[in-house]
Amino acid sequence: MVRFFLTLSLLLAVSEANSCLRCHRGIEDIREPHTKMAKAIAQKAKEAGVGDNTCVVCHGGDPEASSKEGAHRGAPRKLQAYEGPKAFYPDPGSPWVNRHTCGMCHKEQVAAQMNSLMMTEQGKIHGTLYSFGGLEGYRHDVGNYATKNPDPHERLGTETYRKYMEKLHDLNPQVFPAKMKELPPAPTPEEVERNPKLAAFTYLRQECLRCHTGSKGRQKRGDYRGMGCSSCHIPYSNDGFYEGNDPTIPKEEPGHMLVHRIQSSVNAKVTVHGVSYTGVPVETCSTCHNRGKRIGVSYEGLMETAYKPGFDEKGEGQPKLHTKHYLHLKADVHMKKGMLCQDCHTTRDLHGDGFLAGATLGPVEIECQDCHGTTKRYPWELPLGYGDEFDTFAAKGKPRGVSQTLAAYLKKGTTFEKKEGYLLSARGNPYKNVVKTGDEVLVYLASGKKLRLKPLKKLKEEGKLSKAGLTAMDTIAKHNDRMECYACHDSWAPQCYGCHVKVDYSGGKKGVDWLAAAHDRDIHGTDAMRRGTLREHLIPGKVTETRSYLRWENPPLVQNGEGRVSPAMPGCQVVLTVIGKDGKAVLKNHVFMMPDYKHPESGRKLPGVVMAATHSHTVQKEARSCESCHGNPAAMGYGIEGGKVWGDMGEDFIVDLKTADGKVIPTRYTVQKPKIENFNTDWSRFVDENGTPLQTVDNHWNLAGPLSNLQRAKLDRRGACLACHQTVPGGDLAVSLMHHVAEVAGVKIDRKTHNEILNKNIKIGAWAQILGGVAGLLLLWYLYRRRIRR
Repeated sequence: MVRFFLTLSLLLAVSEANSCLRCHRGIEDIREPHTKMAKAIAQKAKEAGVGDNTCVVCHGGDPEASSKEGAHRGAPRKLQAYEGPKAFYPDPGSPWVNRHTCGMCHKEQVAAQMNSLMMTEQGKIHGTLYSFGGLEGYRHDVGNYATKNPDPHERLGTETYRKYMEKLHDLNPQVFPAKMKELPPAPTPEEVERNPKLAAFTYLRQECLRCHTGSKGRQKRGDYRGMGCSSCHIPYSNDGFYEGNDPTIPKEEPGHMLVHRIQSSVNAKVTVHGVSYTGVPVETCSTCHNRGKRIGVSYEGLMETAYKPGFDEKGEGQPKLHTKHYLHLKADVHMKKGMLCQDCHTTRDLHGDGFLAGATLGPVEIECQDCHGTTKRYPWELPLGYGDEFDTFAAKGKPRGVSQTLAAYLKKGTTFEKKEGYLLSARGNPYKNVVKTGDEVLVYLASGKKLRLKPLKKLKEEGKLSKAGLTAMDTIAKHNDRMECYACHDSWAPQCYGCHVKVDYSGGKKGVDWLAAAHDRDIHGTDAMRRGTLREHLIPGKVTETRSYLRWENPPLVQNGEGRVSPAMPGCQVVLTVIGKDGKAVLKNHVFMMPDYKHPESGRKLPGVVMAATHSHTVQKEARSCESCHGNPAAMGYGIEGGKVWGDMGEDFIVDLKTADGKVIPTRYTVQKPKIENFNTDWSRFVDENGTPLQTVDNHWNLAGPLSNLQRAKLDRRGACLACHQTVPGGDLAVSLMHHVAEVAGVKIDRKTHNEILNKNIKIGAWAQILGGVAGLLLLWYLYRRRIRR
């Protein structure tokens, strides 16, 4: 009896404090009670008249109900009349309801979300439509949802930034539409048979459009996440199991958050089983950023493989992550330093600035020089625009300085001591976590660490740069002025060559339409994935993908949309096969040809296969070697080994008994590798030695393309060694004598000695030419003066 009354009194106490805890006793506080966010939620509850029932401020529901069904229904009337929930929200971060939850305090970010790339996926959609026959031409006005830009004064950022973005819009209007229309519905098999290009919409809906923040996405290992704000700010492990203390959440059923806690800034601490952390882990970002440019997994040092390297204690091969197997390569040096994605990528990079942008160079403003500067100028000495020019190779102007202020919405989160001021981006926005302190840079990391950084100019002054680094960055100034830093410092890049896509409409085959499943939302903010009703969104067709080959070493070089030399990787190199409902190929191994939209006056057509400029996020301190670019035909765009190892892909390849002259002997044989229509060169070869494009290089930005003839001529130093060594040990007296003297003196001509001798010879030769020229001028002047005297 005593135990009964104790239990009853405890339940009554809980009821008075927070009735949700009658069932959810032990659930973790969404934020620690002493934090600004927890206090703000408590204040909202007080203003809405719901007392200590703070859960309903975000989740809604009926705090006075006595059953689960009753509690998970509706919302308090005062909250509905206020700015809070209008119904019960299992995931308050869902973009379809978060204006009533997160948006109560974070209006700017929530207002901007609908036009962010993570919501619209315009770039991904445009790339696919381009490779499937240029269905939307060069425009970027098709996305997951119909939306439009707000009024110009509502763009987030400083006045300098807003003017910069207006200029960028004028330079690339096709990437910055004023409004966006919704992707057309999935085609019927009959429509695809009439126009095979329409298979693009099946491909997009079944494969590409499950990652956007308006959807809960595919529930497989590595892909578990929430929606909207919860996509990033609620932790999910790769295996998707709940490890908190709420007794109502199954612990053996995948698909649940790791713990009921918000992960965000350095002040948002998450603790699980005694392990505490702050910030958003990299693997949260990799939940989506594991396809396309693969920057999330690459940052971690993960590279796809077709194999299953390694065995576990049961002898099983490597498990799939994001439905793929991986090699473990070098992680990015910034990750090794403890930097999370958010430490570089600003709120505008992640949430957007409120305006539509059709490709990542549009919304992403971070540049290496913003923190590291150059060997000749500190970051604050650089002019605005440097590193992010788009229309000129060297932005000019007065030093950008630092900022002493932050926008009001940036102060809602964690703020840091500004020291001598906040560093500015090339576009004129302050970095709230990067400050100037003397001639050094202090970076406040979301993990709580402070990273003290010496800019390149200071490293040069202290003599801490290697000879190679000093030569590349300081002596050859154009490397800094015309190249992305990561053109040299990205140590590898995932290169998936030849994307062979089959869309099969035969035998009633169907697949999930992820976009339609996301559109199927209810008043609770849930999609069809969350409710378990995906079968209602099956559409005709079944997509299968494979590839020709994978590489990671020495990515090729191109010019990106900013006009800077950049690494590149295959974008959408689509070879399409469409199987009709009768089981016969409507289109077989086809590459679409389309006009050169960047140079329409040329009248030429290009294959729809695309090479994409990229920053692979695999930076190492030690850059790639000079030879890996200057002596490598692949770096110039000529293909691996100059494209000389590949056979003609435009012809069927038959392996069987043949005569000496190649005639197939049997009459019954199988084609080993069918021909590809409209493409007959190596996938890695995208420009020929005359400068003729063989593929599309970047389908977004006007300045992007293969290196120009002049750029490739400057880059190409193949055969330079032959200038000296073709006569050794023959008739070249100077070189022969050098080697002979070294041999007699017992001096080893190693690489260092060789380079020193070569360097001296070049200088001696150069000075000899200069002195000879001066002597010649003096002689001419002498003769001229003598003639005058006569």
